[in-house]
This record gives sequence, C-alpha cells and structure tokens, in this order.
Amino acid sequence: MSTSNSEAPEQQRTFNPTRLTLARKRRGFTKGQLSELVGVDVRSVSAYESGESSPRTDSLNELATVLKFPVEFFYGANLEGIIADSASFRAMSKMTASQRYMALSQGAIALHFNTWIESRFELPKSEIPDLSQERSPEAAADSLRRLWDIGELSIRNMIHLLEAKGVRIFSLSIDSREVDAFSTWKDKTPFIFLNCMKSSERSRYDAAHELGHLVLHRHATPHGREAEREADLFASAFLMPRASVLAIARRYPSLTDLIQLKKNWTVSVAALNRRLHAVGMLSDWEYRSLCIQIAKNDRTREPEEAPREVSQVLPKIFSVLHKKGIGRSQVARDLSISRSELEELMFGLAMASIEGGRKGALGGKHTQLILVDKRH
Repeated sequence: MSTSNSEAPEQQRTFNPTRLTLARKRRGFTKGQLSELVGVDVRSVSAYESGESSPRTDSLNELATVLKFPVEFFYGANLEGIIADSASFRAMSKMTASQRYMALSQGAIALHFNTWIESRFELPKSEIPDLSQERSPEAAADSLRRLWDIGELSIRNMIHLLEAKGVRIFSLSIDSREVDAFSTWKDKTPFIFLNCMKSSERSRYDAAHELGHLVLHRHATPHGREAEREADLFASAFLMPRASVLAIARRYPSLTDLIQLKKNWTVSVAALNRRLHAVGMLSDWEYRSLCIQIAKNDRTREPEEAPREVSQVLPKIFSVLHKKGIGRSQVARDLSISRSELEELMFGLAMASIEGGRKGALGGKHTQLILVDKRH
C-alpha cells in the first residue's frame, strides 16, 4: 500500500516550485518573511517559486526546516489546489489574505490526503443535491430533511450524517477565531473544513452552514452577505425544524430555559434564541433582552457544552491500516508531509473515540457507514 517515492535517486528528482509556494502559504509567510528566516535574498525566494532557479541542497534543507515540511515534499508532482472563488468562508470580511491562503493551502494538502485514501478505500458517494431552485433556504432545509428521511427529528451527529452522505470532513487547523469553516466542491465531491477549536454546538452550526452553501450555491460564487445570510437561514432551519421548535419550546423563555431547551437540538443558546425569534416565539424586545443576557454570560463560552462530535471515517480507515501494519507515520511518508501536518487535518475529528454525542437521529433510520478496502 506504500506509495512513497522518497527513495528515488537525488539526481532523478526535480524541484517543484509550486510546492514551495504552497508550503510558504501554509505557514502564512510572505516571500520577504521566508527569505529572512532562511537567510537568503528575497529575490532568491522569488526565483525558486517562479522556477527560474532551484535552491541548493543546503538552502532547500533550510527551507524544509523553516516550513516544517520534509525535503521530499518539494520534489513531488503538482498538487491540486482549491480556487479561492470556489470556496465559501464564513467570516470572509474578518479574514486576512494570509489566513485565507493558509486555509486554502491546507485544503490542497487535504485533497492530496483524500486522493490517497480513495485510492485504497471506497467512500460513500455524494448525496448532496442541488437545491438552489427552492423558494427559500428554509424550504431547501425542509426538502433535504425529507430527501434524507430525517423528518423533524433532532440530528444526533452532524459529522456522521455528512460523512454518510458523501461529504469529506477535515479539520481546519488555523489558530484564529476569524477562520470558522469553509466548503468547496472538487469535481463531484463535496468538502467541508471545520475549525475544531470551537464548541461542539458551534461546530455543528458551522457544518450545517457549509452544507447550506453546498446545496444552495453549488453553481455560484458562494461569497457576499446574501449568500452568508442564506446559508445561516438554511443551517438554522436544518438543525431546528420549525415544527419541532413550535412543539417543544415555550413562549417567553428565560436564559435558563434556553440552556435546557438547546439540548433538544444540540445548538448554542445564541442560535436557539435567533431561531425562536425567527419562528415568532420571541418578540423583538424579548430577543434583544436575551441577546444582552447571553453576552453578559460570556459568548465565547457555551454553557453546558455538548460532547464533541468526531469522524467515523478517519478512525475506521486508520483501524484498517493499523491491522495491515501501516501507521500514521507511514501515511505521512507516503504523502511526503510530516506526521504533525497529517494529524492537523484530523485534529478534533479522529483523536477521540468515534462514539459519543447526544442520543437522537442521525437521519430517520440509523445510517451505517461502510468502508470498502480496494486492496481486497
């Protein structure tokens, strides 16, 4: 199963300038910053990245050390990237260009990893429909629930549900609150990248928000306030169906009531407050009053946070590989990346047991995710 080419003779390998650019952006460096860290002229870095010249062995070793990529990484073929205009970022206006490039370059490495996985395992095919013609985001959420046979039930685990429907989920390992999540299509496969440093409730909402982009904006550039508003409306309706909210919630809830009620749908108190207002169970004054109370109680910390949701695909894959004597270090070598880079793609998704979360419906009937090992 090993595909590593790290043993190829030095003289037969060719330095790939596009990989240097990707590695630099992955670390959030400008060319000037990288040149200072490596101790070469900025014109040399520009020449390396343009392909005008290749770094000497000592310079390449220093580049690899600073960028935290194995030397072998810079000899690989071009990696398929993610076009910025095709990716939806939740907090686009708050992000710096450096943060966006860091996220997109990590996405490119995730695509590389996903290709490695799909060459060995048969993953679920996409069942993400195009619902851009629905009359509203809420109607699209209702349609998707019917299509997936979820009805009005609470979704027990968003990550499991999305993986079972063919979405590839990876961690977005960027230490920044401005980078929430993003999604994109590559050919016919949908990808969602989540910032797993956030609470379980907020990560679930981010996942539902990105699902909204996937079903509503598949054939359009998923940017702008209107696209974000539509994805928010979809996420709220998908996680908290109107009929379910009207049946369970009561009018004039206190903040204490919201903390208990949110457990029915595993959402944040802020998201539930907005939903109650949207369905007419809170007046404008009541909604604003609860917003003030939520802010006073520290909006960065979710009260009575739910257990974190994790992937079921990634642990199953590594369980099969482990039985074959293939560990994460070997996978990283096959990909010509460091083990830490590999684990950052799975941070918060595969480090814990795949069991957990609240009881409820993963989707109507319990959805079983089956991986097929192509090597058998």
